[in-house]
Amino acid sequence: MDMIHIVDLAGTFVFAISGALAAEDKDFDLWGVFILAFVTAVGGGTLRDVLIGSTPVGWMKDLNYIYLITASLPLVYFFKKPLVRFRKGFFLFDAIGIGLFTILGINKTLGLGLSPVIALLMGVVSSVFGGIIRDVLSNEIPLIFRKEIYASACIAGGSLYLIMSQFMAVTGIYLMIPIGFVIIIRVLAVSRQWSLPFEPRT
Repeated sequence: MDMIHIVDLAGTFVFAISGALAAEDKDFDLWGVFILAFVTAVGGGTLRDVLIGSTPVGWMKDLNYIYLITASLPLVYFFKKPLVRFRKGFFLFDAIGIGLFTILGINKTLGLGLSPVIALLMGVVSSVFGGIIRDVLSNEIPLIFRKEIYASACIAGGSLYLIMSQFMAVTGIYLMIPIGFVIIIRVLAVSRQWSLPFEPRT
C-alpha cells in the first residue's frame, strides 16, 4: 500500500468521524449517522472522480473505504465525549480531513495529465464538498460559505504542494509538509478568529 493510498484512507476515516459526530449532535438514528458519515467521507472524492472521468469512483473499487466509514460509527458512539473534547467543535477533524484530501485530489488529477490549475481546483473540491453535503443535510450553513478561512487554507497548501513538486518528488515524509500546512492554517484561523472580510458596497 503506497503513501497516497494511506493518505486517502486516513482522510476518509477522519471525515467519517466528522460526519458521524455531526449526525450525533442532531440526534439522527443509526442509518442517519451512517449516511452522514458516508457522504462526508466520500462526497468530495466522488464528485472529483466524476469530474475528471475516473470511474468507477475510488470507494467502489476498494471496500476498505466502506469498512473505515462503518468503523467510525461505534467509535463515535462509545467515545463521543472524549472526541468532542478533542475536536473542539468539528474543526480539528475538518482541518485534518481537508489537508489530506486537498493533496490527494491534486495528486490524482495531475496523474491524469490535467493542468496544475485544474488540479488545484480538484483538490479544493475533494476537500470541501463532503463537508458541504454534511452541513446541508444537518441543516447548517456550510463552512465554505462563511467568512472563515476554509477553502483558502486548501488553496494555500495545494499551491505549496505544486511548488514543491516542481523541484522534488513529493512522497513519504515530504507529503506531510503541504498537508500540515493546510491543517496549521485552518487551526490558526479558528483559534485566532481569522476571516476573509467581505463588505458589499451600499
